[in-house]
This record gives sequence, C-alpha cells and structure tokens, in this order.
Amino acid sequence: MVRGVSRISVGMKAALFICALALVVEASADSGSNDIPRMPYGGASSASTLSSTKTPTRNVSGTSSVLDSVPSAGAMFQSPPNSTSHKSPSKSTEGTGTPSIPVAGASEARSPAFVRPSPSVTQLAATVLESSSQEEKADIAPVESAPEVSPELDVVMQKAVADKKGGPLKVLFLSSDTGGGHRASAESLANQFIRHYPGTTYDLLDIWTLDGCLPYRTLVPTYKHLSAHPRQWKFLYHVSNTRAYEILLDLHSRLTCERKVRRRIESYEPDVVVSVHPTMNLVPMISTRKISKKKGKNIPFFTVVTDFGSAHCTWFQRDVDKMYVASDRILKLAKRRGKTPDDKLVMSGLPIRHDFAIQAENLGVRTSKEGKAYQKSVREELGLDPHKQMVLVMGGGEGVGSLSTIVDDLYARFSTLGINATIAVVCGRNEKLRNDLETRDWEAVLATMGKRKKRERVYRMFKKLRSRRIQRALDRFEERRNLAANGEVQRGHVDVVGLGFVTRMAEYMVAADILVSKAGPGSIAEAAAVGLPVMLTSFLPGQEAGNVNVVLEGGFGDFCDEPYGIAREVACWLQDTQLLEVMSNAAMEIGAPHAASDIVIDIGTITHEHMNS
Repeated sequence: MVRGVSRISVGMKAALFICALALVVEASADSGSNDIPRMPYGGASSASTLSSTKTPTRNVSGTSSVLDSVPSAGAMFQSPPNSTSHKSPSKSTEGTGTPSIPVAGASEARSPAFVRPSPSVTQLAATVLESSSQEEKADIAPVESAPEVSPELDVVMQKAVADKKGGPLKVLFLSSDTGGGHRASAESLANQFIRHYPGTTYDLLDIWTLDGCLPYRTLVPTYKHLSAHPRQWKFLYHVSNTRAYEILLDLHSRLTCERKVRRRIESYEPDVVVSVHPTMNLVPMISTRKISKKKGKNIPFFTVVTDFGSAHCTWFQRDVDKMYVASDRILKLAKRRGKTPDDKLVMSGLPIRHDFAIQAENLGVRTSKEGKAYQKSVREELGLDPHKQMVLVMGGGEGVGSLSTIVDDLYARFSTLGINATIAVVCGRNEKLRNDLETRDWEAVLATMGKRKKRERVYRMFKKLRSRRIQRALDRFEERRNLAANGEVQRGHVDVVGLGFVTRMAEYMVAADILVSKAGPGSIAEAAAVGLPVMLTSFLPGQEAGNVNVVLEGGFGDFCDEPYGIAREVACWLQDTQLLEVMSNAAMEIGAPHAASDIVIDIGTITHEHMNS
C-alpha cells in the first residue's frame, strides 16, 4: 500500500493537499442535505401539550451543588512543553450550596443506546456517607431525603467526594483555534478537573500547528479564510466528509506526522489525553497507544465531540477509550460512520461553562412562579428593567450590517405593536456598533417601516403552511398588528442596550425571554441549559446545518435568515406566553447544564483505574 501511495501522480498529490484543507470543517451529519425544515413555532407540541401543566424534567446528574465560580481556565495553547502548565489552587475553591436530587430516568429515557457517566457527585457522596460512622450519620442526613443542606455539611460532603474520586491528574487537551467552541469546551472541562481533582495541571496543545506538515500546519489561517467564504467552505466540506477522503487522510497524516506528534505528546507526560477537535483523533490516539506501550503505563484517550447536530467523519474512531456526544444525532453518526461500539459512547450533553450550571440550579423551571421571580432579580442585578420582556441578540460571525438591521426591525416591530421590551445586543469588541446603537435615531428607524410593505408581501408569499394551532396564533398576531396600524394600540416602550464583551453570559440568558443568534453549538447548548427559546438567524453550511435541526426538532426555536421575518416571529412569541412556556420547557428537556462535570468525573474515574491497574 505504501508503494502504491508513492506512485500517485503529482496531480493526485496536489488534489489530496487541496482536499485536506477541508479538515477545518468541524461537523455535519451527512454530506448530502442542507435543507432546513421549519418548525411551526411550538415544534412538535400539540394543542394538548399547550394545555398541559406537566413540569419538565431536567438532566441534573453530576455535580449539582451550587459552587462559587473558580478562576477561568482561559489558557493559551502551549507551544514548548516546558512552558508553565496550568495548575489548580492547592486547596479546593468550592463554595457552599444546596445539592439537588438527580431526577430518576431524566436522561436515560433519551436513548436506549448510550452509557451514562460512571459515578455522579451525589452518588459518590452517598457512598462516602454510607461508610461514615454511626455518630456522623446521626448528624448528616442522606442526600436523597434532604433537599436543604447546610453550608457546613456541603463542605464536608464535597471534601469526602474529592477524597473518594482520587488525586490530581496531568491532563492534555488537543484542540485548535478554529472557532471559539473548541476552546470554550476545553476550558469548561479544565475548570471541572480543577474543581473535582484539586492539584490537577493541564495543557492545551495544537499538534498540527506545531508538528504538522503541509497542509495541516496551516489549519488556523485556512479556517479563517474559509469561514469568511461559506461557498468554499461548503464545497470543501462535502469533498472531505466522505469515506474515500477519510482513508487518504488517515494514511497520509499517519505516514507524515505520527512520529513528530508522538514525541510532542510524550514530552508533556500526561496521565490522560482528551481531544476536543475533529482533526485530532486518529494520529494522536495511535501516538498515545505507542507511548503507553513504551512506558508500560496506560494513558487513556478520550474524544469529546463539541458539535450538536452535525459531525464530520474525522471525529469518530472506534478504538478510543470513550467518546462523549451531545445528541442522538451524533450518537447515530458515531455508530454509523465510526463504527464506535455502544459501550464506548456516552450521551453527556455539550460541555459548557460552570456558570450555567449555577444559574440553572438557581432558576429552576423558568416558567414557574419562583423562576419568574428569580429572572426579575437577575434583571435588576444587571441594571435592566425587571418589568419589561427582554430579547438577547448575539451576532456571532455575522457582519455589522446584518446584526444592525435585525435590531432595527425588532425595535420597529415592538414599538408599533405596543410591546414593552429591552433589546440587549452583544457587540463584543465591536465598539463601532455599540456606539452606533447608543446614538441611533430610533424615530427615523420607525419612519422606514412604511417602505417595507413590498418585502413583507414577498416574505408572506413564501412562508410554508403551518398547523391550525400556529395559524390561530398568527391570526391573533395579525389582528393586533392591524389594530396598531389603525392607531388603536399604544406605542411600546423599547430600550436598546449595547453590550461590550460579556463575562456574565449565563445571567444575561437567564434574564432574557428569547435568544436571537447564529446556529453555534455552544450558544444553543447554553440557551437550552437555562430553558431559553432560540431564534436562529444563520448557520455555516455543512457543520452548523444540523444544529438548526436540533432546535427545530427539539421544539424550542425556529430559523429565519431575513430580518423582517425574524422580528415578526419574535414579536409573535413575546405576545404568546403559552407558546413561550412550551418552548422553554422543550429547551429544558434538551439542556444539560452539568455535562462538563459529568464528563470530567467519568474521565477521572477511568484514568485513576488505569493508573492503579
């Protein structure tokens, strides 16, 4: 086979290198279809669902106690192996709080073919308490029967759990700066390692930039170019997401890069290797196995798939120790494309920041009386009007013009329909947009609404038919809009708030009633964790198309890429509290706020078993 490869013509080799650029594509379920079905507002929920008062179950397995936030694991990728590693504090930074009770069957009912992470914190705590003396048992009530736990007891429980789980670890994360999602997932996992295994050190390594040959070492700049040119991205994605390409890629990367990658990984002397990037699985896994054989030490290799609805074929390897996935879609792909056995697949959810686990515990059920009261208190804390509904707008990779137009349409629609609301716009480091929003003439924005009637007729012409329930909701919406046009509805009071670089995203999502965002897997997972309905405005062809389907099929949002249509639907949602409740409950069913904790506990348990074997 090697001799055959050496005889490939120069033209074939050039084609191979060009196709390899598609490695930056981070996922898609199938290379054939990017059609986006529309969710009729409430998704698959029927009229009977609307009238139901059933309280949704939330996946609360894993670490459920409310802990103080640990310092961010905002680590830069490490180049030299002798550079300073990231270390946890010498003492645990866990605070006090109230552990919640895992809901029996809340996660297991989602798919019969997945494996839950081994021991959750509450299970370990129960084991430790069971082995305590009779005197301690007299003072400490079992977790299952004590939803209210004193701060002193919580500290004792957390210390006991930490002792039970094992000592610190040296963790090596494999990732690359091809989008913020991979880095964010690695950092959320790193923080959980620090929380659960005090004294843990970790590094984030981009093997291709440091040790890859062409074209692999150009992964980051190629990603930046392709993400700005969606048509090129789509073409290369479909070329690369095939079995033939995967075979060529595996052979080429293994022959040209494995030895250098092995030396690089060995220099870090890890106890465990965790990949959070689709291009860093086969070769690093082979290298890790060879290092283990050389040293006579078992070094497990794990893959955490950081995509939600679509995944590239390079994610899946059947010989990993375990693979953690976020949805049934990815689970099926792993078994079909990677032939990964069931006992190595874990339906964990997408790892997100610990702040969302804290806020999910505090919020509870968003639509309950307690949830609404907590939402108002968070709004007050953020300096927002607690009595106005709130829409959170995030641009992601969209241009300033598109995001600005969406905000204009939202403002005009809310004002003319008499909706009192706050529009909070995450501008990030875009000071130009933030300053423009602060100085914008909103009266002039309202005056332009009359020029949009033609575009509105075109939009309505191409809308797909909806169910009778949704049509009734739209009819009510149209009646109110007609009253507004006749001057019979008082003008709404709308505030537009430009936000800079947001460090309290979990709180802003709790404060919001609707999220307007591109179809990034991290944003969707964070919104679902706190039961927040989502209006998606764009997606990257190939890798993010499946994320849209997750939202539509899950029944907690919709997709529209036209600013007028976005404003029209969001306004309809805000005026239909029953619909918002259905969508919020559906989001909570999908959400997994403790996914990062679950993953880390499982990885740590398996790693310690290898170390002690």
